[in-house]
Amino acid sequence: MNDISPDMFYGLIQTYGLPLLWAVIIFIVGRMIARIISSAVAKAMTKAKVEETLVKFTKNMLFVAIMVFVVIAAISKMGVETTSFAAVVAAAGLAIGLSLQGTLSNFASGVLLIVFRPFKTGDFIEAAGISGIVEEIQIFSTLMRSGDNKQIIVPNSQVMGTTITNYSTKPTRRLDLVIGVGYGDDLQKVKAVLNEVLATEERILPEPQPTIGVLALGESSVDFAVRPWVNSGDYWPVLFDLQEAIKLRFDVEGISIPFPQRDIHIVSNPKDTVAA
Repeated sequence: MNDISPDMFYGLIQTYGLPLLWAVIIFIVGRMIARIISSAVAKAMTKAKVEETLVKFTKNMLFVAIMVFVVIAAISKMGVETTSFAAVVAAAGLAIGLSLQGTLSNFASGVLLIVFRPFKTGDFIEAAGISGIVEEIQIFSTLMRSGDNKQIIVPNSQVMGTTITNYSTKPTRRLDLVIGVGYGDDLQKVKAVLNEVLATEERILPEPQPTIGVLALGESSVDFAVRPWVNSGDYWPVLFDLQEAIKLRFDVEGISIPFPQRDIHIVSNPKDTVAA
């Protein structure tokens, strides 16, 4: 086996060694730059009080995206044709994107939920036909807790694709009660009794003032609209207690709460009467 001459060795170094060295330098420096840029973006997002989940995801995605370019640049420095490699990467990205359309839709919706904040953790909302307390807003789904303590996982695309009702945004809420009384009852007395019941409930807010009025003349009852305002946290306790208090007071005052009923009138046949 012949020894490698110095000129041949120098030629190999120039042909393969230097490009490899430059490729390694590009990779190391590029990785450092990728870390610096992704960390700087993450810090800026944290200062802007962006959700931590989105900060971490953006940091990782930015780092990976920069590293893809760094790897392509390092491979190109070694003399490898990168056009076909880039085409393969693009084709793979397109295939992955098409196969993950639903997932990407959930991701985009998750970003919108985190950025625009239509609700936050701890809010009681109704979205995608589901009501519950928001426990966590993740990138792909929203975790909710139902009233009977069941965890519900809702895809973010379904949340963003429907109307969102946030019951926790406003500090106060209005109770909308419909109280039916008999047609034979004194409506002025009913109104006065309802006002007295509301006045004894300390959790009802003085402003805005409660509304009490005849809502409809129903088939079996005269329906009163009773609409007091309460703090949002008192909504359900006051709703339950107020209906009980109204029923008990009506019993004392002799005010009836009628149930649906039908009056049947039997008319005899005049021919039968004559024949008899």
